[in-house]
Amino acid sequence: MFGNYLIGLREGLEASLVVCILIAYLVKTDRKDALKPIWMGIGVAIALALGFGCALEFGSQELTFEAQEALGGSLSIVAVGLVTWMVFWMRRTARHLKSELHGRLDAALAMGTGALVATAFLAVGREGLETALFVWASVHAASDGTPRPLIGVALGLATAVLLGWLFYRGALKINLAKFFTWTGGMLVVVAAGVLAYGVHDLQEADWIPGLRNLAFDISGTIPPDSWYGTLLKGVLNFQPDPTVLQVTVWALYLVPTLAIFLAPVGFASGKGKVKVPDEQGSRGSQPTKAS
Repeated sequence: MFGNYLIGLREGLEASLVVCILIAYLVKTDRKDALKPIWMGIGVAIALALGFGCALEFGSQELTFEAQEALGGSLSIVAVGLVTWMVFWMRRTARHLKSELHGRLDAALAMGTGALVATAFLAVGREGLETALFVWASVHAASDGTPRPLIGVALGLATAVLLGWLFYRGALKINLAKFFTWTGGMLVVVAAGVLAYGVHDLQEADWIPGLRNLAFDISGTIPPDSWYGTLLKGVLNFQPDPTVLQVTVWALYLVPTLAIFLAPVGFASGKGKVKVPDEQGSRGSQPTKAS
C-alpha cells in the first residue's frame, strides 16, 4: 500500500504543480477569462488517463492467462522506462518548469481558446498517462486480492491535490529539490520491483526462459500470505522465490540507476527557488537545489 501511495503522491504532485502554475499565472496576469478552457483541457486529460487505466484493466481480463502475463510483463517494463525517465527529467528541469509553462501559455493565449485547451491537455495529459500506466503495472505486481493497492494510490493522489492547493494559496513551503530527490529515489526502488515482476510475467508467458531456475526460496521464512510478506510485497514487490533472471535484472537496474540519480551532479549542484504565485499575486517560495 505504501509503494502505491508513494506513486500517487509523487506523480500526482507533479501534475498538481503544473495545474497550480498555469492557474496562478492566469490569475496574476488578470486573464481569468482563460481559466475555463484551461480547466477543460485538464478535465479531458484526467478523463483520458482514467479511460486508459480502465482499458488496461478491463481489456486485459478478456485475454488468456499467457496473453495477460505477456501484456502485464511488457507494460511493466515500459512503465519502468517511463517512470525512470520522468524522475530524471523532473530532477533536471524542475527549476525551469515555471518559465517553460509560462512561455507555452503566452503563445496559447495569443492563438485562442483551442490552443489553451491543448496546452492544458498536453501539460497534464502526459503526467496522467504515465501515472495510469505505472499505477496499473504496480497494482498488477503488488495486488494481493484486496483493494489496498488502489486505496494507497487514491490516498497519494488526494495528498498531492491537497499539497498543490496549499502551494497555490501560498500556505505551504517545502524544499522541492529534497522532496523530489527522496521520493524519486524511493520510486526507483519501487520500479526495480515492478521490473523484476514484469520479467517474471514474461517468464510465465513463456516469452523468456528460466521460470524454474530459482535464485533462492525463502517462502518458509517469509510466507507470502503473512503480514510481513504482504508488507514487503506491497512496498517493494518482494518475492520470496524469485528466479535468477529476476534477481539479476533487479540488481542491474537498481544499483546503477540509484547511484546515478543520487549523485551530487546536474540538478543537485546549485541553488535556486521555485516560486508559485497565489491568487492575489503574492509569491510563495520553495527553496530548491538546481544547476
